[in-house]
Amino acid sequence: MQWAYFLDTATVSILCQAESGESIEVSLVGCEGAVGIPIVLRTLKLPYWAVVQGPGTARRMKADVLRKEFDRCRQLHTLLLHYVHTLIVQLAQSSACNRFHTTRQRLCRWLLTTQDLSGSDEIRSTQEFLSQTLGVNRSSANQAAGSLQTAKLIRYRRGHITILDRSGLETAACECYRIIRAEFDRFFSR
Repeated sequence: MQWAYFLDTATVSILCQAESGESIEVSLVGCEGAVGIPIVLRTLKLPYWAVVQGPGTARRMKADVLRKEFDRCRQLHTLLLHYVHTLIVQLAQSSACNRFHTTRQRLCRWLLTTQDLSGSDEIRSTQEFLSQTLGVNRSSANQAAGSLQTAKLIRYRRGHITILDRSGLETAACECYRIIRAEFDRFFSR
């Protein structure tokens, strides 16, 4: 890992891939976070892959510069440690969510989080990427999206999702969205 990326308007999915080729999203990074946190933890390898979800901007910093600034600048040190904490919460809660909640609930959580990070009601996601993100087959992902569309919470067409009813999505989502959001809000007020 030679660079850290601090996201402005981009959104990045961090995916874990099994030997079988199947994958699942383990965290979602946006303007409140960074890709490259292992750099400040003194490791340069990440056994996951990062996928930029769509157009957006980010700032990058060389790994050695980030390490030096992390050690030198107390504010950056504190900020990144707070982000590491929220990342751990997100990872733990995502693990529980993937085990205990339905594909539909997990899709609601993902849509809400993506909207929070992008600031847009419009989300681009192919069927393939949606199934990878949720760790399910395309049929299950389509079924979950279809049920949200039938409930008039979203409109879903050809890789394009429009959020129509955020309040309804919040009601349909599991508690994981609220738990993760509360931790981010505690450290990174909007």
